[in-house]
Amino acid sequence: MKTFFVTGISTDVGKTIASAILVEALEADYFKPVQAGDLDNSDTHKVKRLVSNPKSFFHPNSYALKTPMSPHGAAEIDGLEIDTKQIKRPDTKNHLVVEGAGGLLVPLNDSETILDLIQPSDKVIVVSRHYLGSINHSLLTINALKEKGFDVSIIYSGDEHPSTESIIEKMTSVPVIGRINDEPYFDQNVIKEYAEVFRKNLI
Repeated sequence: MKTFFVTGISTDVGKTIASAILVEALEADYFKPVQAGDLDNSDTHKVKRLVSNPKSFFHPNSYALKTPMSPHGAAEIDGLEIDTKQIKRPDTKNHLVVEGAGGLLVPLNDSETILDLIQPSDKVIVVSRHYLGSINHSLLTINALKEKGFDVSIIYSGDEHPSTESIIEKMTSVPVIGRINDEPYFDQNVIKEYAEVFRKNLI
């Protein structure tokens, strides 16, 4: 069984939708180690609503913080410090999709970032979305992961931007799993359609 770690080049680039598609495609379990804010409608809630297969299990957060901001700051407001030793992967015999928070170097505490939660055997999926500065953010994220020896792939989120995508692919040589378009809405049927398309590039 494989673990897929989903990270992004920034915040709000589409990691949660990408995670839902991966969970559906693989009938995998889902785990968001750190949730900051929106505890009544967390990313785990969203993914669970979008996934329709009966096999996936949605594991609780290791840290559920009240304030929607960087985890280290949200933890401070909640009067605690994130201890990565307390962030334990769920014990499952299924594939596992782990969704990070924000980008790769978002701080968890004074010395560790989301990058420190990724394990050597993980398949890392970077969600890239086009905006001014996204090439820089994509290259920084992907190259940081490659330098650590991780197996890296890309999912594009949003409308196609050929010149941006072409240069990212030329300069990183990492495989592309697919694209998630800016759909009018995402529901279980839309997620299932993407899952069918993406599945062949995941196994």
